[in-house]
Amino acid sequence: MPPWSHPTTVSPGPLTRDLAPRPGVTLVDGGADVAVYAGHADTVELCLFDPGDDDGTSERRVPLRERAHGWWFAFVPGVRAGQRYGVRVHGTWDPDQGLRHNPAKLLLDPYARAVEGEVRWGPEVHGHVVNKSWHGDGELRSDLDSRGHVPRCVVVDDRFDWEDDVPPNRSRSESVIYEMHVRNQTVLHPDVPPGLRGTYAGLAHPASIAHLTSLGVTAVELLPVHAFTHEPHLVRRGLTNHWGYNTLAFFAPHAPYAAASEPQGVVDEVKGMVKLLHRAGIEVILDVVYNHTAEQDRTGATLSWRGLDQRAYYRLDERGREIDVTGCGNTLDLRHPVVCRMVLHSLRHWVQEYHVDGFRFDLAVALGRGRGDDFDPDHPFLVALRADPVLSGVKLIAEPWDVGIHGWRTGQFPPPFMEWNDRYRDAVRRFWVGDVRALRHHRPGHGLQELATRLAGSRDLFGHRDRGPTASVNFVAAHDGFTLADLVAYDHKHNEANGEHNRDGSHGNGSWNHGVEGPTDDPEVLAGRRLAMRNLLGTLLLSTGVPMLNAGDELGRTQGGNNNPYCQDNPTTWVDWDLDPWQLDLLATTSHLIGVRQALPVLRQRVWALGRQVTDDGTRDMEWYAADGDPMGGRWADGHRVVQLYVAGAWMGWDSALLVVNGGTGAVEVTLPAPPGVTAYRLLWDSVWERPQHGGEPVSPGPVLVDATSVRVYAASALG
Repeated sequence: MPPWSHPTTVSPGPLTRDLAPRPGVTLVDGGADVAVYAGHADTVELCLFDPGDDDGTSERRVPLRERAHGWWFAFVPGVRAGQRYGVRVHGTWDPDQGLRHNPAKLLLDPYARAVEGEVRWGPEVHGHVVNKSWHGDGELRSDLDSRGHVPRCVVVDDRFDWEDDVPPNRSRSESVIYEMHVRNQTVLHPDVPPGLRGTYAGLAHPASIAHLTSLGVTAVELLPVHAFTHEPHLVRRGLTNHWGYNTLAFFAPHAPYAAASEPQGVVDEVKGMVKLLHRAGIEVILDVVYNHTAEQDRTGATLSWRGLDQRAYYRLDERGREIDVTGCGNTLDLRHPVVCRMVLHSLRHWVQEYHVDGFRFDLAVALGRGRGDDFDPDHPFLVALRADPVLSGVKLIAEPWDVGIHGWRTGQFPPPFMEWNDRYRDAVRRFWVGDVRALRHHRPGHGLQELATRLAGSRDLFGHRDRGPTASVNFVAAHDGFTLADLVAYDHKHNEANGEHNRDGSHGNGSWNHGVEGPTDDPEVLAGRRLAMRNLLGTLLLSTGVPMLNAGDELGRTQGGNNNPYCQDNPTTWVDWDLDPWQLDLLATTSHLIGVRQALPVLRQRVWALGRQVTDDGTRDMEWYAADGDPMGGRWADGHRVVQLYVAGAWMGWDSALLVVNGGTGAVEVTLPAPPGVTAYRLLWDSVWERPQHGGEPVSPGPVLVDATSVRVYAASALG
């Protein structure tokens, strides 16, 4: 007989309430209120464990005898912070109807605020058998055999000394986002103490923060820090889900990223990280995965939601099979009020208890698919999120696609959402990488028109519903895909280490190796790669919109051509702080460009510049000029590779700015334009510079020689 056949029970309190209390386990005087949703269950039990009990011998069961609207709840006396617990659910086993109740399975509370231990798969996982089940015929078959392990939920104390913490509340127009991985950032950092490297505390160490502040970024966007686990197919190959897009608990931080060992210490360490980043003026944005969970499809494990109420939590077809628009085996069903409520509670939890400043929603289209499975920008979840008095005031960033039918929805999310702009990424890569390669081989490139659209904020995508250019999160590289350095060093992806025979990862990267695949000592090839990186960074950091840097790109970080290293927790993904001179030059260039961006507000406006006349002298808020210094007019379709963007600022009390782009392979004489009131230009940066330098004395409107494949930025003013 299994050890839980005759459990020690604890009596719950009396039946007194019409409605369930707050979901999860909430500490109150004398114990805890407990509430769990299992809408099709017959019985739900809270299972209590002693700390350090790995085999379950200390288990005590408490039946949750009160029930209302699918919620099972009770007051349980004696529960305090530090209590380990789980849930067991009795009910029908009928997978064809989406019912998978199995009392043999200890389940995680979806509202658990801390999780102790990791999913440890037994030997059967190596034989490709993961999911076994209770068949209702007296035969007990568990997901994890006797040598496997299910993590335990832990009750924690939410109290924390925030001192005088105040959110930086950086405006969207001044924001520069730095997408990073907690472990990767400091695991090799020589100035972070060894015991803190690769942890939340390490990220908040003064040496780590000094890099961020000297670089000039205003926010870190952390790859998932919700508790997650590793897929069985990775365990079989001796790998891990390093990126964390495999959520196990939406309210709990991922414990292995902490220097602390106890669950309470993990929670407090994350809060301390946020407090110290705030003190440095840096916002914290979390990459959150509410589109799917770690349970995968029906062949995967039952860890929480599937065992509680699969029909409520997941999108299922008429035969009880998962509808998968995430590519990960399942899709959470935010059409269901309980699921929608859980996600909203989770988001508020991270804002109110951890003081985070915003969220980037992974595969956000999946969150907005309605009753007919089509994307609906007015989906109840998106409306609730925008109406919520807590959440509507933080930064909300959508990854505007999923893998389902009609899943690409860039530009279609409602305000105040910002969106990752893949159209920006593709256009900028094409102009500075693919087109330059074509021109070098005497093939035609693309024209200027789309690049110009992206430079000016992508109004074609975000010009509706009063969204403004700060709705566009511009990027040229992110965690998913080639790094900036690999984009200019590899023609092909090299993902062999992932164990999928190089079939995984995107096949279309818009990359060019400049003549040699991978590492080389050829000085001409290396110079071409460095120039291309500076052109990409310069375009990114001088474009209207909100720029996002991929961590390590400012250092020329390489992943050896791996464009999908989600399973590589090793030097492939770790930031290497042992920098060569050219990397120090690139770092200085990136920091300088961010400084230029902050010094020129006209390049980061939150409203559209549309070429309108704004003063009586004929000044327009924005004007495009050709190489000859005259307005572009109707010459956009002529295949030109040189353009000048003038953005007027004097009428608003700012410096005006001029961007000069030469996308051709030869130097060009360019006539700097003479818009009303402009008598001088001061060169702030030129991408041909290996390292930022003084731009010399101001020059008058007129001819200057602009080097091949380069971009410049000038401040424009009236002298005298």
